[in-house]
Amino acid sequence: MPASMSAFNVHERLLPVTAGEAGALLDTLATPGDLLWPGEHWPPMELDNGLAPGSSGGHGPVRYTVEAYVPREWVRFAFSGPRGFGGFHEYTVHAAGEGQAVLRHTLAMKVSGPALLSWPLAYRAFHDAVLEDSLDRAESALTGAVSRPARWSRYVRLLRRLTPGGSAAA
Repeated sequence: MPASMSAFNVHERLLPVTAGEAGALLDTLATPGDLLWPGEHWPPMELDNGLAPGSSGGHGPVRYTVEAYVPREWVRFAFSGPRGFGGFHEYTVHAAGEGQAVLRHTLAMKVSGPALLSWPLAYRAFHDAVLEDSLDRAESALTGAVSRPARWSRYVRLLRRLTPGGSAAA
């Protein structure tokens, strides 16, 4: 087994709104009025000092610190757990022509130790599902509807059934 491996993962959604409107969703992360994180189906995102750099928290067993934040444009989180996750994940907003914006989530990390098994066997599938749910939530908050709602794979539903406190519903 290798000592480490790279993980790079991007999820994005083209939205029929301005970059400023899409970016406003970033500013709600980890607040009681969070419009971006799908806390109704996943562990909520919690940060001890909001989106301020140095604030720490996470969602479920995934832990991180706010590394950088530009309101309405970009927030980057540096991983601190689980063991074997080294790198970052971030949300960014990009103008994409008149009245359109791309909301993007990028994960880039080196995976080592126990994460060499946990990332490909569970975390990657959960990550993909939660990020698509997040983009659905963004689209719904901005337009009132979701044109093509994400669906959890059979594998994600199985993993959720096997996870303490998890549910296969959604």
